Amino acid sequence: MTQPTTPKADQPGAALPKADAKPAGPVAPAGLHVSLLIAEPPRAGEIAALHARCFRDAWSAEAIEGLLSDSGALAFVAKVAGQMAIAGFVIARLVGDEAEILSIAVAPEQQRKGVGARLVAGTIRGLERAEAKRLFLEVAVDNEAARALYDRAGFVAVGLRRGYYQRPGGEMVDGLTLSRNV
Repeated sequence: MTQPTTPKADQPGAALPKADAKPAGPVAPAGLHVSLLIAEPPRAGEIAALHARCFRDAWSAEAIEGLLSDSGALAFVAKVAGQMAIAGFVIARLVGDEAEILSIAVAPEQQRKGVGARLVAGTIRGLERAEAKRLFLEVAVDNEAARALYDRAGFVAVGLRRGYYQRPGGEMVDGLTLSRNV
């Protein structure tokens, strides 16, 4: 993942299905108490530390603080009951009636426990209140866990970005642009 940038225009390609569905958001498994807290600029250091654990091209605390300070930002941190460290975060940006998840991550030890689903669902609820109509995000085609999460949350592919992500060793991986109605 690279430093935050303005979203690129979709590249032409094969026709992909439209995101017309508006399913209910995902929920965390029973028994796991996950709280979502609004992520404000003072949390930028915590978020940056988790971002660095989860992504090769980590965002700086200053870059994250700038995003969190933006008037169109919608961001949450996830906390699991009884644990001090944040379990995950999501940073989205709303412009007009469209929004984009710029980054989402779950601590490796908290993955596959519903934390990511709670973050996505909380973001969707927040965007509903802000009267957003569409939500977009990018995901690597080989990130099966994330793609499954987004599929369960009602996202569908609307674009393909060839060579969008770079893996360690230089391998380029395509990115899928996903979208859903809010």
